[in-house]
Amino acid sequence: MNQELTVFVVDDDQAMRGSLHWLIESVGMRVETFDSAHTFLDAYDTGRAGCLLLDVRMPGMSGLELQEYLGRRAIRIPVIIITGHGDVAMAVKAMKAGAVDFIEKPFDDEQLLNSLRKALEYDEQQRALQTRKAEIAARLAELTPREHEVMAMVTDGKSNKEIAAALSVSAKTVEVHRARVMDKTRADSLAELVRMAMIASTPP
Repeated sequence: MNQELTVFVVDDDQAMRGSLHWLIESVGMRVETFDSAHTFLDAYDTGRAGCLLLDVRMPGMSGLELQEYLGRRAIRIPVIIITGHGDVAMAVKAMKAGAVDFIEKPFDDEQLLNSLRKALEYDEQQRALQTRKAEIAARLAELTPREHEVMAMVTDGKSNKEIAAALSVSAKTVEVHRARVMDKTRADSLAELVRMAMIASTPP
């Protein structure tokens, strides 16, 4: 696992922070702990990969409020909620707001560690996807409006003949546009071009 991936623990209970720090570090994961949402926000750089292990009930900004704050700013770090039995309804609300899991106290160590591993893997995958989307967007920006039209029809499964009829141009002209699309996007096959179109159209 990428050593730069970090588990950020936010919990106002000093004993719990210490226990979580020891547990997470004991299996080779990188971990940083914070005693409040505000101290986390002051220290966190959105470019850092990892996941957020977050207590629901904290003085000042609660865990749910921190999650909402991050969501409003499109900071998409995966969130795992730690909850007491009386907070399950809040934990469910957190899940509906995008948290990847919630763990009830007292929790099983291996259950928590497995959840953290999945969250870190998810963050790594999402960051790789966003990098890929940025690369594809840069390539698509080089296409002319007509080339965009041709690409949309090609990736929709239309033949050169059908595209030519729709655009009122010759099949030869479509072939030229199609070749330029493949060249500018650096797609080495039609399947790759379709994958690019699908990635480009996914929401951020």
